[in-house]
Amino acid sequence: MLAPHAVSEYGSLRQVAMRYAGDFTRDLEGPGMHPVLARQKTTSTWAPYDTARVRAQQDAFIDLLRSRGTEVVLLDPAPGCSAQHYPRDLAFVIDDVLVMARLNSAHRLPETNALARLTAAMPKVVHLPDGTIEGGDVMLHDGAVLVGLSEETSAAGIEALRASLGALGIDREVVPVRFSVPGIVHLDDHFNIVAPRTALIHRAVFPQAQVRWFEQRFDLIDVTDDEALAVQANVLATAPETVVIARGSDRIARALTARGIEVLIVDYSEVTKVPGSLRCSTLPLLRA
Repeated sequence: MLAPHAVSEYGSLRQVAMRYAGDFTRDLEGPGMHPVLARQKTTSTWAPYDTARVRAQQDAFIDLLRSRGTEVVLLDPAPGCSAQHYPRDLAFVIDDVLVMARLNSAHRLPETNALARLTAAMPKVVHLPDGTIEGGDVMLHDGAVLVGLSEETSAAGIEALRASLGALGIDREVVPVRFSVPGIVHLDDHFNIVAPRTALIHRAVFPQAQVRWFEQRFDLIDVTDDEALAVQANVLATAPETVVIARGSDRIARALTARGIEVLIVDYSEVTKVPGSLRCSTLPLLRA
């Protein structure tokens, strides 16, 4: 196991952790539905998936990553966890530190157990003391860490991250990203840094002040309401000028290609039945 390292969202992806999907077990309807899930269903589409099809699509994605020189580390299964194929939320690497997330959803807590084997030999692993924060809300940008205040990440979690990075001497500004609507699953479903100074954005879910902040720092590629609902913003940069996107994201593909970015396409139609896509299903450990 190599020491974790990442300073951006688009450095060449050398090592990544992934996990195969398990059986679908969530209750998506009825009085037993969690209130957070009820809010999230207003901004995203949820449906039961076919486990075998999800795994087949993951295999195709894994083959693509390996063909591009990325080592894929497969995590142990977490039985009963319908989102276990989204390990992005479990942890995130900032510079040379792996930060363990604090999951907001109790049903996902067993997913973190498999990380114990992965992190045992890592030199710098941080456990945050307070709040909630998930990796789908965390992005690296220049000297900053952007953190979305979604349904899954709290202000207390952001402050705990800020304090922990400061104690380690990591000189990065921690910048909260605010939304104008409730029910946001994670930041990376609506804003995603895909290349140096280039990002996808679904403007409709951000207040105008937040949009202006983005405009001052990025060449923005707009994502429509329908594209956001299909989680087409949730792409994965594997190198500074290479992005993997889901099949069907044709307009986004054209916009990326027009900027000189190589676009690789995989079928992720079954995976995305639980909101999330290529970024969610990868936990980058080493970016060169």
